[in-house]
Amino acid sequence: MELRVWPGRPYPLGATYDGSGTNFSLFSEVAESVVLCLFDEEGNETQVELPEITSYCWHGYLPDVEPGQRYGYRVHGPWDPANGLRCCPSKLLLDPYGKAFDGMVTWDLALLAYQPDEPDGPCSVSDSAPCMPRNVVINPFFDWQGDHRPDVRLYESIIYETHVKGFTKRHPQVPEELRGTYLGMVEPAAIEHLKDLGITAVELLPVHQFIHDGYLVDKGLRNYWGYNTIGFFAPHNEYASRGQPGHEVQEFKQMVRLLHAADIEVILDVVYNHTAEGNHLGPTLSFRGIDNAAYYHLHPDDPHYYMDYTGTGNTLSMRHPHVLQMVMDSLRYWVTEMHVDGFRFDLASALARELHEVDRLAAFFDLVHQDPIISQVKLIAEPWDVGDGGYQVGKFPPLWSEWNGKYRDSVRDYWRGEPCALCDLARRFTGSADLYETTGRRPHASVNFVTAHDGFTLHDLVSYNEKHNEANGEDNEDGTDDNRSWNHGEEGETDDPEIEALRARQVRNLLSTLLLSQGVPMILGGDEIGRTQGGNNNAYCQDNEISWYDWEHADEDLTAFTARLIAFRIAHPTLRRRDWLEGKPSWGVGQADIDWYKPDGTEMADEDWDAGFAKSLQVFLSGALGTMDERGRTIDDDDLLVLFNGHHEAMTFTVPSRDAGCDWTLALDTNAPEEVNDGDDEGPTFSGGDEILLEARSLMVLRHGR
Repeated sequence: MELRVWPGRPYPLGATYDGSGTNFSLFSEVAESVVLCLFDEEGNETQVELPEITSYCWHGYLPDVEPGQRYGYRVHGPWDPANGLRCCPSKLLLDPYGKAFDGMVTWDLALLAYQPDEPDGPCSVSDSAPCMPRNVVINPFFDWQGDHRPDVRLYESIIYETHVKGFTKRHPQVPEELRGTYLGMVEPAAIEHLKDLGITAVELLPVHQFIHDGYLVDKGLRNYWGYNTIGFFAPHNEYASRGQPGHEVQEFKQMVRLLHAADIEVILDVVYNHTAEGNHLGPTLSFRGIDNAAYYHLHPDDPHYYMDYTGTGNTLSMRHPHVLQMVMDSLRYWVTEMHVDGFRFDLASALARELHEVDRLAAFFDLVHQDPIISQVKLIAEPWDVGDGGYQVGKFPPLWSEWNGKYRDSVRDYWRGEPCALCDLARRFTGSADLYETTGRRPHASVNFVTAHDGFTLHDLVSYNEKHNEANGEDNEDGTDDNRSWNHGEEGETDDPEIEALRARQVRNLLSTLLLSQGVPMILGGDEIGRTQGGNNNAYCQDNEISWYDWEHADEDLTAFTARLIAFRIAHPTLRRRDWLEGKPSWGVGQADIDWYKPDGTEMADEDWDAGFAKSLQVFLSGALGTMDERGRTIDDDDLLVLFNGHHEAMTFTVPSRDAGCDWTLALDTNAPEEVNDGDDEGPTFSGGDEILLEARSLMVLRHGR
């Protein structure tokens, strides 16, 4: 049957089903014609040339096309790689605005637009369609059942970074057919774990449609993390529990709806800095064959090559208006249609490169700030890329929060005994005012973390001095070498009870520091159950038991400790202030919110802050906030006294003599984790002048009720 084709509309881009038919629209400034390719279930292809072009958008309306239809494009245009032009009609191309995908890439030389033995010669005539996934027309309608956002203020957020598949793939209480899927994440046992912990948001590793790199597939590996996007509008199809094309969209929406019903927000880790097509020798899957010079940041002196600020071979060109439009349309789509609550931007510095240098006033940030939808959700930057000048911690615009890499480094150095000035720990503990205050931001600009997906798990951080990435097939040369010795004895698992006790205490020290610090804490999912990757600190390609959560051997005591820590943070607004603390050290201002003491109970002097050998101090946090919340309610809290002993030996601390008759109650002791309480339970009490023997490498919190 011959398909009817009407002119249709240029917008919206992509395939849009309206209940009667489907409008198709594709941007290409260089195309001479665009062919829509429709596929049936057996893979038979029907070609339809899009009849209209409006402002470089090729479009047509097909009244006979319904949801479930598989499709792709072929673009006819110039082939001139030396000048950055790479149209090749023998290659089936994926829709940059595709909402769903069917199948995965099958690696074959047919995916290359050039002749393998002549890269600078004519384009390949091999048809890539048999090796390519297809886009799928989706049904956009969904019953949200009155869904509403939890709308947790950022300064009250506690973020849990996790992986859709890894979180439930081995969970014994999740039905086998749902393990590792969007629906598995919202099974009662999974949600119960998140609720019992007390986290407010899950930050999901990339769920935009991605592909598994050919060189990984050749080694029997997969791109587990998913930082290899090919579809910025589509939820990854392998995380769906059913095989019907496009069903992943419905399942993703159901996951979001059920997480919201549990008052848990959904933040997506998004990768707008590059695509899965790699460098000039990579496959032609979508953008390269549609309009290479528009989508990619080409080398200014030789457009045959790509500028690579991401370490992946290419960088999207954020100076081109249609690329900016695509990114903004994608963000709005995930907020308005998929109901997500925020984004963490991978290698966000690359988004600020319009020419070469990182520009804080780049068009992308201007558009985000002006957008009435995107500007109202959580925006978190990974504030670096791999290019020159790419490390931009503390330099993003006021609307943004950032992964605070300096927090991670300072806290790790302190607890593993590296020489470091106490003032650096103090700055990070109090929200990193030195990084964010002068740009008009508040403490919640700092997303604090000690571990993340990229690196060691918390268990492995304190158990290994060196990385063990042998399973990655790169002779253990991949990953970072930043895990200096923790002086915890032999590496890996051990039966030595003293070493085990020290490691467990260090895990509690790091978690406690994180959850007591001003700013927004981010916990690496699985750290609360003692997850190990066997020393692998770059498990991006390990879609197996190395990465999946091992629920059978979960450390229940650590899980309970983490939950009590989070409850303690929630119970004390002093630990999650909206405004900056004001104190007496030379690097601060004001008088009363915070005081610093040496272990002997006397106040820290200016010269004490730079003493690299000093490993212990006390922090007084006033609970007399004297401020109102957003609804006009007065906020007050207990006073808190935090005792840090980063020394390798036990030390005697003297409780500062502040107010007469001030009794302090033990609230937390990382050497005795069962002592954590949220203010309702009574523990041992101390008065000013009392001495406390604090175990080597441990932390204690005392509270005084007002």
